[in-house]
Amino acid sequence: MLDLAKLAKQIPGISKYMKEEAAASRQRLQRAIELLSESGARQQELVEIQENWGDRLIFAAATPVENLDTHIQLHPPPPSHSVFATDGSQISPSHHEITYCYLINIGRVMLHYGQNLYPLLDSMPEVYYKPEDLYVAKNWGIRLEEWMGYRRTVAEAQMLAEMACHWVNPPGAHQDTPNLAMVDGSLILWFIESLPLEAREQILPPILAAYSELKRTKIPLMGYLSASRSMEAVNFLRFAACTYPTPNCVVNCSGVMEKLPCQVTDPLRDASLWANMLEIGERGPLWRSNLRILDAYDESQRVYFCYVNVGHEIARIEVPEWVATDLKLFEQSLSIMLAQVYKGYGYPVALAEAHNRAVVRGADRARFFALLEQQMIRAGLKNVGISYKESSKRGSIA
Repeated sequence: MLDLAKLAKQIPGISKYMKEEAAASRQRLQRAIELLSESGARQQELVEIQENWGDRLIFAAATPVENLDTHIQLHPPPPSHSVFATDGSQISPSHHEITYCYLINIGRVMLHYGQNLYPLLDSMPEVYYKPEDLYVAKNWGIRLEEWMGYRRTVAEAQMLAEMACHWVNPPGAHQDTPNLAMVDGSLILWFIESLPLEAREQILPPILAAYSELKRTKIPLMGYLSASRSMEAVNFLRFAACTYPTPNCVVNCSGVMEKLPCQVTDPLRDASLWANMLEIGERGPLWRSNLRILDAYDESQRVYFCYVNVGHEIARIEVPEWVATDLKLFEQSLSIMLAQVYKGYGYPVALAEAHNRAVVRGADRARFFALLEQQMIRAGLKNVGISYKESSKRGSIA
């Protein structure tokens, strides 16, 4: 039980810290705006510096592919279009339950506008109970809960491609109607970099194969990040802030224990900077991400991103290279995305519905294990039941 009387004594300290941090944030933001203006005037020079010294940097910075002062107002979406989205949830395994297994539930959403067609809103559950599902991750020192999350990411990508391509692929089936496939979160699988090679081979190839299928069917793919904490764009400003003749971080700053000389805006986030640069409905410049994990992607699948003022926040929007380099397709996809945000009152309605279809609540979990218990008893298994610890927690007498 939370003791509010003891907690209340800490609140004044938190308020004082937040006030001081707000003042420091305003100073960092002002410095970032100055650096953005300076970087815009030297953009080509700084891009060349980044390309020449990229292998000696100790931070990740994106590369602008449009002018840094880009402000583009997004257009209304096409009257007729379709949106596809998936999201996942799970029931984690527990040794205290009826049996040791886990479940992944993928919510699927397909919404059609201006076409007089019924939407698709459902979920696809799958139970994992075989030894190769439960114990293979131990070979690589990966906890099962982490592995389950990776498997869920694979299932989300595969389900999205299967649903969208099945709708668009058949001859004469709405092939000329604009469409968009959306995922909740980043297209950059940052967690892959820390995985052993054998584990990576079970996660990355099927995801990239699903993305490639979307490309072959000409369905633009987009990742929507709300409350992004990325600093890739702000990090580009560090080239202008560098105090050395060349940004050779390995030589100049490898021994620095605290902040580097170029970290004059840290910890300012990209979204915080562009919140002061963009009007509602505008997007900023397009960037190419240079994170190392993207070297494992196909060239056409490398990730580009921009920031969009969707009304109540600055959203980071990611697309693969083949979408970013097709300006008409890119702008069309952004217009559909923004319409989804407005329809969802601040968050893309397709992604929100996919989440709602995927989420597994406490009552769902109880029914799942009750169903398992019934089936195990029918199969003639003995001593079916939960552990005494779990039973005690569910029927506490305190």
